[in-house]
Amino acid sequence: MNRLAHETSPYLLQHAENPVDWYPWGEEAFARARVEDKPILLSVGYAACHWCHVMEHESFENEATAALMNEHFVSVKVDREERPDVDSIYMDAVVAFNRGHGGWPMTMFLTPDGEPFFGGTYYPPEPRHGMPSFPQVLQAMADVYRDQRDAVAQQAEAIVAALRESAQVRPSSEPLSDALFADAVRSLRGLYDERWGGFGHAPKFPPASTLEFLIRRGARDMVDGTLEGMAAGGMYDLVGGGFHRYSVDEQWLVPHFEKMLYDNALLIPVYLHAGRERVVTETVEYCLRELRLDGGGFASAQDADTDGVEGLTYTWTPTELVDAIGPDRDELLQPFEHGRYVIRGELTDDERARLFEIREQRPKPLRDDKAIAGWNGLLLAALAEAGRRLRRDDWIRAAIELAEFVLGPLSDGERLHRTWRDGIAKGTGYLEDYANVAHGLYELHVATGDLRWLRESRRLALLAVDLFADDAQGGFFLAPADGETLVARQKDLDDNPTPSGNSMLAFVLLRLARIWGDDELERRAAGVLRLVRDVIPRAPSAFGWALCALDLYLAPPRELAIIGSPQDAVAQRALAEYDPNAVVAFGPDDEIPLLAGKTRVDGKPALYVCERFACRAPVTDP
Repeated sequence: MNRLAHETSPYLLQHAENPVDWYPWGEEAFARARVEDKPILLSVGYAACHWCHVMEHESFENEATAALMNEHFVSVKVDREERPDVDSIYMDAVVAFNRGHGGWPMTMFLTPDGEPFFGGTYYPPEPRHGMPSFPQVLQAMADVYRDQRDAVAQQAEAIVAALRESAQVRPSSEPLSDALFADAVRSLRGLYDERWGGFGHAPKFPPASTLEFLIRRGARDMVDGTLEGMAAGGMYDLVGGGFHRYSVDEQWLVPHFEKMLYDNALLIPVYLHAGRERVVTETVEYCLRELRLDGGGFASAQDADTDGVEGLTYTWTPTELVDAIGPDRDELLQPFEHGRYVIRGELTDDERARLFEIREQRPKPLRDDKAIAGWNGLLLAALAEAGRRLRRDDWIRAAIELAEFVLGPLSDGERLHRTWRDGIAKGTGYLEDYANVAHGLYELHVATGDLRWLRESRRLALLAVDLFADDAQGGFFLAPADGETLVARQKDLDDNPTPSGNSMLAFVLLRLARIWGDDELERRAAGVLRLVRDVIPRAPSAFGWALCALDLYLAPPRELAIIGSPQDAVAQRALAEYDPNAVVAFGPDDEIPLLAGKTRVDGKPALYVCERFACRAPVTDP
């Protein structure tokens, strides 16, 4: 066992028995590199990553390759989900080294000071398809570091300068206007796949944030086409519910089989807002059944592989299908590989139940059972809103338990941790953790009427401003000001595959600003939007959630102060329609400006419709 045996990350623990002398990220590894004058070999991945497993089996479990690593490098293994700050910096470097291409596993070579001088992704054990073998890369980097130290230093210095410059995006001086929406919709229409839905070509990832924006703009043809394509079967698990991470083809047919908490947490609201209740129900049931942890939190992911075979749990042979539901259903089977098939098409309830019963007897893929604060925040929002709209009290109870978990075991009482596993919370919370949890707590307040969740949402949002704000250029850094010092301090601005911490915090701050009448929070949110204003027209698909926040920012303010509970008829009627730009607060509470002075009318629950705190007469009749 190497040093990774003492970690809690399932991804790191997968490598604990490698013959590689792995270190976790930390000063011990860098101190040894400085003393021995060796470069750092940094390997970054995550537990559900198929090609990470492949590289481990081919290279990190190979005695000869491990010996080469141990002789020439100090090897450091990082779970990208535990350390998004480390991953962000060095992925930007990989993309720079590889002309815009990156991915995981990430393979990076650093100086003992952490400065990158070369990097790539997966390397095969032998030369293949024009790629050098991993041992060849190792030897070449060892030779370069030994014999061309000046060139290494110059390369590292140039890359670090570029990384620091990229983090200093300056705010646009152009106006934030509705014209950006028309341009974004037009650009997205040019990318839209009329036949299969989605945007661009294979591989296709679920564009949740983009779809949320298009729902707001009424572009339902693109929304409906994409939602139908994704839910047809393949990337969507027709048997057990829930979405796989992406489709390797343009038809949403053959998935990369890992299932991520964040994808499902983001797609639940999209399908909810589009009125597709079946997919919402099946996806929530999947999360509750497969990802829920003791204590109320949720695991990060399920692996793509089962017993070392990709998709084994989810695919079928023709014989298995016939035995399960009878003959004459061959049209359900779409070829995958190795004589196995993906199911796509219409299943009856009985067929689905029978297939699920049989599949439950199979081995299941590994579950990455660490809870990540930000991803749990996204699911908290999804459970709360879906539970409220579909009147599922059991989902709202699950959301309450999840909120207690995030504010309990995943917190030190004030600040959020990044991860929790087996009773151990680790790491500082990052920007997306605070933003997503604050978003989820707001939605839980709307679902329950409990003011505790609204106050906690604001507390975490204000704390995020203190910890992450860039007072010079606007927006927010990924890591807190008092966090570990890395070679650059990054800003995460694009909304793929999840809303960036900047976009989500801007969205949350705008809602809270309208409830508290806080112009400073609105100014902070606008600062984020000005950072991305000039790049949105060039790549709107990368800024879907920022566009949602901009839509909220530019919309006429609409505040709903409800004195009563969500179960009251007047509240149910007021919130029946999806109104993405309305903000809601339940009272009474004279300490919250939107609610101050508002009471029931003749003992009846009352709705006050306001615009910048100018309110109409209260309504008591639903």
